[in-house]
Amino acid sequence: LEHKKMSGVYWAATALDLLGSLHLLDKEEIIAFVLSCYHPDVGAFGGNYNQDPHLLYTLSALQILALFHALDRLPSPSLTLSYITSLQTPSGAFLGSPDSNSTDTRYSYAAILSLHLLSALPAPAPTPPPIDTTAATTWLLRTRNFDGAFGCVPGAEYHAGQVFTAVAALSLLSTPASAIDPDDNALADWLAARQTPSGGLNGRPDKDPDVCYSWWVVASLAILGPEKLRWIAVA
Repeated sequence: LEHKKMSGVYWAATALDLLGSLHLLDKEEIIAFVLSCYHPDVGAFGGNYNQDPHLLYTLSALQILALFHALDRLPSPSLTLSYITSLQTPSGAFLGSPDSNSTDTRYSYAAILSLHLLSALPAPAPTPPPIDTTAATTWLLRTRNFDGAFGCVPGAEYHAGQVFTAVAALSLLSTPASAIDPDDNALADWLAARQTPSGGLNGRPDKDPDVCYSWWVVASLAILGPEKLRWIAVA
């Protein structure tokens, strides 16, 4: 798991922040770690020391810097912006890295959220957006299945994690909830059906509940509308 350290640091730091205990971490030590994973030739971050740059870990690095109010420590925001925008394909989807040919809703979410953190989205008028937002939106909507849930690519099996990345990315692109879930709340129904008798939520039908699935489902319902959270039992 060493290659995922950047994301692990973000998960731990954000959990402490939610608990009001971010101050327990050494801010400068963490920022130093983040910057040590920076690749100045491309403007992106790896998951750990001497790891290749990747979009997912670039997002985690930006999230950590934002959490510590240190985005101004990013060596070259313009180079990071160029790295992210270069990963969009003609279909509107995003690659995880320049040497990959794999697209995934996770990468779309990572790219779009990173651009928000860099204040590149939404682009202030009359500046055009740095990516093709129409193509990005169209591709994400193509990953929706017959039952309203989303897969990692068009035609792929649905999964609560992929639902969250697609729904969150579409929301960041200012797609209204009515367009994300247009079929009489089919998606909200699918998400609410993920709750098991234990109270926990699973990621797909007939799977065990899990804390990470519970987060993905609840977060997706919240994005669709706060009233949708009443569709699950909270106690």
